[in-house]
Amino acid sequence: MRAIIPVAGIGSRLRPHTHTQPKSLIPVAGEPILAHIIRPLIAVGVTEYTFIIGYLGDKIEEYITSKFPDIKANYVIQTTGKGIGHALWLAKEYIKEDEETIIVLGDTIADINYQELLSMKGIVLACKRVEDPRSFGVAEVNDKGIISVLVEKPNIPKSNMALVGIYKISESKKLIESLNYIIEHKIKTRNEYYLTDALMHMISLGVEMKLLPVDHWFDCGKPSVLLETNSTLLRRNNPPYENNFENTIIIPPVYIAKTAQIKNSIIGPEVSIGEEAIINFSIIKNSIIGPSAHLENAILHHSLIGNDATFQGMQQSLNIGDSTEINFG
Repeated sequence: MRAIIPVAGIGSRLRPHTHTQPKSLIPVAGEPILAHIIRPLIAVGVTEYTFIIGYLGDKIEEYITSKFPDIKANYVIQTTGKGIGHALWLAKEYIKEDEETIIVLGDTIADINYQELLSMKGIVLACKRVEDPRSFGVAEVNDKGIISVLVEKPNIPKSNMALVGIYKISESKKLIESLNYIIEHKIKTRNEYYLTDALMHMISLGVEMKLLPVDHWFDCGKPSVLLETNSTLLRRNNPPYENNFENTIIIPPVYIAKTAQIKNSIIGPEVSIGEEAIINFSIIKNSIIGPSAHLENAILHHSLIGNDATFQGMQQSLNIGDSTEINFG
């Protein structure tokens, strides 16, 4: 079975972090987003992967080659941001008509039972009930549990079942035909070709689709969601660490890379620290610190510090008299 993973987006909502690395390689709980996507697929026997790359795509190739050398990977280049439907259309030669295909969007981390997904017959779309579905693809279901309507980013949603970006496609030939259809007829939503529109065209041809609800879903396109995802995964996995750092208190759960250097600090809870990061005289909680970052005299919470970033805070020596109030904001 093949997995197709579009990772060509520029990640504009995560700038400045995505100026120098693809969104899918931003670390969360000790690993890039992309690793959290690939590992569960490997666990259920998916061995062939097609990555649709674009912006900084060479870094994705380098990462896959070094970290997942045993998978069979190929790459398709999407040079312009025309949407997921267009990306999959470019990769249609790898969508085989006689086998099922899994599509996972490259910024999606979800709690999904892949064994259950693969055991379900037909086309299955993973979903999550949300309060405000206007920013997502939305599915409407009939009384038989079959999807009747799919619409991308509706202004007035008629359902709160959002598509989380994980799809199992059994009728691959009709998917290719529908991707061709929306490209040839220039069927766009908000000036992009969406997979949702191609799937809706399949429904109009009589193809049945079902939903598979997921418990947790993180659409890792914003800093706040990245930090929420980091906290959730750390609380769930509680990764081990060695506190051999000088004059330092660690409050779990945390992820600390083995090559990180920490002194005179309080770290945690819910902090991820990347390889070769240097931290001294700092207090950090609920944050992600990228590889090779250097922090001195930092007091940080709910912060996202990129690779190779340097921050040096203020250090004060105070002699404060009685009844004095000082507020640094």
